[in-house]
Amino acid sequence: MIDAKPAAAPAVPLWPALAAMTALQALVSLALFAPGTVAPRAGLSIEQLSLFSTAAFAISLVSSFWGGTLVQKLGSLRVAALCAVAVSAGMSLALFESGWALLGAGLMLGLAVGPETPASSALLGRLVPAEKRAMVFSIRQTGSQIGAVVGSLVLPPIAVMMAPSSAYAAVIVCAAIAFAAFEWLRPAYAIAPVVMPRLGLSERLQLISADRRMAALAIASIPFSGMQVILNTCFVSFGTAELGLSHVEAGWVLASAQGAGILGRLGWGVVATRLRSARAVLVMAGVGMAICALLLGLWGPLLSRPILILLTFVFGLTASGWNGVFIAEIANLAKPGRVAEATGAVLTASFLGLVAAPLLVAVLTPRVGLGGSFVALGLTAAAGAAVLLMERSYARK
Repeated sequence: MIDAKPAAAPAVPLWPALAAMTALQALVSLALFAPGTVAPRAGLSIEQLSLFSTAAFAISLVSSFWGGTLVQKLGSLRVAALCAVAVSAGMSLALFESGWALLGAGLMLGLAVGPETPASSALLGRLVPAEKRAMVFSIRQTGSQIGAVVGSLVLPPIAVMMAPSSAYAAVIVCAAIAFAAFEWLRPAYAIAPVVMPRLGLSERLQLISADRRMAALAIASIPFSGMQVILNTCFVSFGTAELGLSHVEAGWVLASAQGAGILGRLGWGVVATRLRSARAVLVMAGVGMAICALLLGLWGPLLSRPILILLTFVFGLTASGWNGVFIAEIANLAKPGRVAEATGAVLTASFLGLVAAPLLVAVLTPRVGLGGSFVALGLTAAAGAAVLLMERSYARK
């Protein structure tokens, strides 16, 4: 089912849909970063965390291929409910606290990660006019940071005072509540199913390559996404292993970065609206995250606590704040009626970064430490910003 009423039907309200899609992303984010926030207490290594993240995003890469079509057939809120089921199943596997169980949890969560963004884009893209998309999509994208902030603040104390399995159980409870809410809202936003064209790999590549602006977005999103997932997944381990922070302290510092990400997703949306250039905002975010990664990786252990917190705050403002403007720009570039397909196509590239970055960190960390890994990712983020800057300069000619 598609997520819009016929022209003659009464208009459906935006805010319940926006709240539901924000909650969906918060839930998926909470589940994805739960192992990273409890890693010191659970005894999880960087290699195990990297394998979990790689599994989740590898499956999400595959599931994103049929995410747009699934949204068109079932409706965004039914897909959201299915994502909540996948989150619950993944966290149930994580309860067993073995390496293989964590791998299985990652594979299951990938079934939620792939479809959730196309589901949100399809629903909100039909409810919001183009001139307001940057702001509305930025609000929706705060869900990732909401989930990460809650996880960073709540899950480490639960893991320390009780057990890592209790933290995973808390996520399962959240998934059950979300499932009930999505199903309750679903009838208001659904109409009859329609047949949509297949969007396989060749079609996605064609959709991206047909527009230089879309291609530049896709390329830049690879290192940007990689930087974001490593900040969220590995910072607590980095803080305890190399920065001299306790487990709970590292969670609080990461929470400040994720709180900055919320401000960034809203603030960048305002800046993009004022400048009327999402591309310029994405370049600024890319340069900012690159500088923060280099400073943290090279001199993080030498920084005073206030400077470290400030640097991490700016890191979150950039590395976790760019997504809303990014998704809104995809929606603006997409052809009418194909927002979900365009989002899924560009996110194929983004998922490559989410898959590759944990593997890169797993290879580099035993050799250069997590600090060296942050430096390497900072250089790739700078390259992503350069791609956007060059495309913007080319467009002006």
